[in-house]
Amino acid sequence: MSVVPSSLLPASAAPAFRGRIGRDVRSGHYAVPHRYRLHVAPSSPGCLGIALVHGLLGLDDTLPLAVLPDTPDAPDGGYAALRPLYEASAHLYDGPASAPVLSDGWTGRIVTTHVPDILRDLALRFRGDGPDLLPEEHRAEIDAVADLCERNVNRAAQRAGELGLDDGAAHHEPLGVLFAALDSLERRLAHRPYVLGDGPTLADVHVWVTLVQLDTVHRWHLDAAAMDRVADHPALWAYAQRLATRPEFAHHLDIDAVLRRHRSHCRGREAAGAGIRIVDWSAAPR
Repeated sequence: MSVVPSSLLPASAAPAFRGRIGRDVRSGHYAVPHRYRLHVAPSSPGCLGIALVHGLLGLDDTLPLAVLPDTPDAPDGGYAALRPLYEASAHLYDGPASAPVLSDGWTGRIVTTHVPDILRDLALRFRGDGPDLLPEEHRAEIDAVADLCERNVNRAAQRAGELGLDDGAAHHEPLGVLFAALDSLERRLAHRPYVLGDGPTLADVHVWVTLVQLDTVHRWHLDAAAMDRVADHPALWAYAQRLATRPEFAHHLDIDAVLRRHRSHCRGREAAGAGIRIVDWSAAPR
């Protein structure tokens, strides 16, 4: 079993449940058609990535996908529909019933809520005749790309926004990290159609979902000058637009839902002047 880098999770997050799908019956949880169900709210980046992998692997007839509302409907920030699963899986569970969830229909309990593990287990255990999204020779590189996206793009953009535009030069440091990460991805995509070569892998899932977040959510917390520099990566954004024309990538993408979810919990200031998106995500097919 591969080790999941801790940096793949936001610093404040911890999975409530973390089981794995094994190779065979001896593992307890093993891949069987129609045994499991995915519960996702694609307005969140982790859930969008899971829905994307589900589509790329063509799992509609094997592993049902339950799509939740774009914003949680319980007072604690969770989903009422998931509460019975959480309570069946942990005695006196009192945390939020949040998405994503991979549930086991045979036991009525949760297998895992851990996004990186769900992505890996979909790619490794439920692949069937679908593309190899986690080729063994590229697993370390895929982990590195995921880490780059989470730490150097998502967290850096978030940190720059938290520092604000009137805190002197403080926000320049996370912006420098962000621009360096985008430069690295630009170089990767300058002469290849996908992050690791000629076909999609989990690296593309991480990068594409990160670009969606950057262009729809993080842009509100960066000024126009910063967004001009973000936009100055033509190969990267052409890649994002090209993948957005693929139904597997676009099917669960709802920009209005992403923004509604963001506004429901965002407490930061939104910068003026960065309102124009780099990619026209609404042009993607459904």
